[in-house]
Amino acid sequence: MKKQFIKVVLSCAVVAGGFTVTSCKNSGSSKNVSRATGWKINAKEGGFQYNTDFKEQETAPGLVFIEGGTFTKGKVQDDVMHDWNNTPTSQHVQSFYMDETEVTNVMYLEYLDYLKSVYPPENPKYTNIYTGALPDTLVWRNRLGFNETMTNNYLRHPAYAEYPVVGVNWVQATQFAEWRTDRVNEIMLEREGYLAKDAKYQAATGEVPGTFSTEAYLNRPESVYNGQIDSLQGKQKKDSVNVYAKRSSGVIMPEYRLPTETEWEYAAQANQGNREYNNYRGRKKYPWDGDYTRNGQRVGRGDQLANFKQGKGDYGGIAGWSDDGADITAQVMSYKPNDLGLYDMAGNVAEWVADVYRPIVDDEVSDFNYYRGNIYMKTAIGEDGKVNVLRDSIVYDTLPNGKIVAVNLPGEIAMVPIGEEETYLRTNFSSSDNRGYRDGDPGSSRFYDRFNDEDEDTEIKMYDAPKHKVERDSTGKLIRQYDKSNSRTSLINDEVRVYKGGSWRDRAYWLDPAQRRYLPQYMATDYIGFRCAMSRVGSKSKTKNKTPRGKKVR
Repeated sequence: MKKQFIKVVLSCAVVAGGFTVTSCKNSGSSKNVSRATGWKINAKEGGFQYNTDFKEQETAPGLVFIEGGTFTKGKVQDDVMHDWNNTPTSQHVQSFYMDETEVTNVMYLEYLDYLKSVYPPENPKYTNIYTGALPDTLVWRNRLGFNETMTNNYLRHPAYAEYPVVGVNWVQATQFAEWRTDRVNEIMLEREGYLAKDAKYQAATGEVPGTFSTEAYLNRPESVYNGQIDSLQGKQKKDSVNVYAKRSSGVIMPEYRLPTETEWEYAAQANQGNREYNNYRGRKKYPWDGDYTRNGQRVGRGDQLANFKQGKGDYGGIAGWSDDGADITAQVMSYKPNDLGLYDMAGNVAEWVADVYRPIVDDEVSDFNYYRGNIYMKTAIGEDGKVNVLRDSIVYDTLPNGKIVAVNLPGEIAMVPIGEEETYLRTNFSSSDNRGYRDGDPGSSRFYDRFNDEDEDTEIKMYDAPKHKVERDSTGKLIRQYDKSNSRTSLINDEVRVYKGGSWRDRAYWLDPAQRRYLPQYMATDYIGFRCAMSRVGSKSKTKNKTPRGKKVR
């Protein structure tokens, strides 16, 4: 290797006037020659191996690219309710991806079918995995309304296949996103030859025990598919160097997740398509241009631009005349997309976002990718010094409404909160759970010890929602312990999440992207759905066929 290095350097040397001058041409002209050392990268002889062929992030299934930028978050007009929870703030958002439409019934049914196949509910050990993911179809019922048709048909009947799924709480929505991440990465690895063709179906049908987890694959790939991944490896197995894909392979997609509130509002405003100053400063009332809910263009003039409640007892207009085409939800893509190509960012169903709700948006601390809800975790390490992969142990949680959901599934890696080793002498974070940071609570203040009381029930808090305790005994019976304290002053706590956008049940006032409401994360309704997002890695914009700034084109 030493001789090879000398050869590389000498090939650049030129003798001029008794001095040896080294040219930089060769050292930086090849992507497979290091600009740091001059050594070869990815040489057959060995040495440093790195993916120098990666171009840019691929757009994953169902998503639309959203180029990031600055915008005014919050409401600046028509504040008839005099809310103070959406004060205008200037924010910057990194580029990301977002679902073109809301998650539909057929998309969610695919998820349920997978769980039913891999974790059969007739097996007592797995029963709560499937039932915990089921949407609450009873959300359609009304004491004084006849809605049994939707209760029985809305989720599963093919007539509603492309309608947005409802009855899904925030917890279930995040678990769907986790499942979707694994399934997409599974097919990406198959396409690139790291997994054998149709390996994913063998796991889904039970031919191979266990399943695929992205984080388990990255941390302990030999544990995937219950330790039987060797029999499911693809053509890359021929190359002993590339048996398993790594993050550096560029194949593994970032996780699907719920969008942050800032991302959702930025995408709904869609300011890229309109450069008017008023819109940029946050004066855009709807996801489309204009101050009205009807189409003002020559083609389709007078048509409603979204599915919402037009008045008391008016969910769609007069039949055959001003009807908006829907009384409950509507099939996705029934209305025009906004300038970013996103459908139903106003109306149809409101949508869960990732954030914990607080009335205050603290832009003094962060005006870049603002998000309240960070809980920093790390992988759990077993006694053998390796990442702990959960086998037969399934971690369940009983939600306050009695619903049991699986927190961890077999084959996933165990996660634990970060500790002092990660927070010691840091200035950017000091604890694992940051949901309540600088939210006005005494616990966020410098003088917290002056307010704190040893008795938790009498602790002074701004956001002290009732703490009901719900659990199940060994027989499965529900044990409820209601918080009967008279000192509670709020319904807000760290399990209350934001939802955005108007729905088929809402008046036009709620169609404004800046409007924000909240609901406990374990509750579901017939008017809240969700869509997924994914972070963009690399450049802010799509860089294909672009020249880096500062470099001349020859």
